[in-house]
Amino acid sequence: MKILAFTAGAAQMYCGSCIRDNALAAELKSQGHDVILQPIYTPTLTDETNVASHKIFFGGISVYLEQHSGLFRNTPAMLDRLWDSEWALKLAARRSIPVNPTLLGEMTVSMLRGEDGLQRKEIHKLAAWLRSEPAPDIVTLPNSLLISLAGPIREAAGRPVCCTLQGEDLFLSQLPEPYRTQSLDLIRANIAHVSGFVAVSHYYAGFMCHYLGIPESKMHVVPLGVNLKGYDATLRLHGNCFTVGYFARVAPEKGLHMLAEAYIKLRRETEFGGSALEVAGYLAPEHKAYLHGIEKRIKEAGLDHEFRYRGVLDRPHKIDFLRNLDVLSVPATYDEPKGLFLLEAMANGVPVVQPRRGAFPEIVEKTGGGILVEPDDTASLAQGIFSLWRDPALLEQLGKRGVAGVREHYSAARMAERALEVYGMIATARAHA
Repeated sequence: MKILAFTAGAAQMYCGSCIRDNALAAELKSQGHDVILQPIYTPTLTDETNVASHKIFFGGISVYLEQHSGLFRNTPAMLDRLWDSEWALKLAARRSIPVNPTLLGEMTVSMLRGEDGLQRKEIHKLAAWLRSEPAPDIVTLPNSLLISLAGPIREAAGRPVCCTLQGEDLFLSQLPEPYRTQSLDLIRANIAHVSGFVAVSHYYAGFMCHYLGIPESKMHVVPLGVNLKGYDATLRLHGNCFTVGYFARVAPEKGLHMLAEAYIKLRRETEFGGSALEVAGYLAPEHKAYLHGIEKRIKEAGLDHEFRYRGVLDRPHKIDFLRNLDVLSVPATYDEPKGLFLLEAMANGVPVVQPRRGAFPEIVEKTGGGILVEPDDTASLAQGIFSLWRDPALLEQLGKRGVAGVREHYSAARMAERALEVYGMIATARAHA
């Protein structure tokens, strides 16, 4: 197939959606398909070989300037190319600017208004480029926050548009009113322009059908897949220290504070000892105080020598980090639709302990690589971790199941196989129509 896949850059953050989009495009390319992975907003950052185009549409600088000043809504292309260039966007992305959804309501609504919004010039640039390029079989959008592009893309390219759904409800839920309601209304108004939707989990497919009013006939599921290169569970490093790990964005909704409290509870109330709590993941400027609060709590418990935050890790250091863990837990306080960190841990032979919510049950049950505990329950989380500490045989068994389960159900090859089935159905249905 010839596929034009848009992906939304996240500046200097390793973004799970970017990693997913890149892994899918790379796998499809390796199978001989003609794939263009086209960034929007900023260049993408992945911890694997990046297969995205260097051309950027809806450059973050242009989108911002057009939102805040009418002067930039009619600038000539020569000037636009300057601040839409890859080097300019990368330079801007190096600044530590808090990205708070509550401050982005007006821009979100403007983008969702499409040609009626303040970034209409960017849509015209995209449409002109599409008309100048050979038409693909299908065009994919990375999330429903960009659904306003579906109509203009379909008109310019004359091809069906598929919209991926991979966690945007969290962002939408954090928008203040009236922007949240306006955004949801605008997304729903554009559903008719999309030929099919792809959710990254069965949980999210059902949730988004209800949340956005998407017809079930338009909904498909393409489970996440990971590039397994370098993931070898036989190289795991076993030491005398029982290491509990957390690998995700350091943010309240991901639940690091829950894990810290569970760890303190274990050390105070059980014989759980010879242990450590290792943390890694992106820390946004607005969440530094959150991490400092957790570090203070750990110190007050007299356990600061057992806690370490390792920062953002590239792929080799990520693999080393995971191999040193005995168990991983990211006890999210919301219904997480993806759980890429679970697949990465299990692929390295590390069992997981997760709350029974969102996509976690289907991942854990399908792979057999972990145990489920009650959501938002520190005692249940602590008990789950303790049960694996107390039973090394079960810990090893779950680790082996996880390795096999990820390779069977959640490899990049399986993700690409399913994506091609869905894309083929959408393209064929459109051709027959």
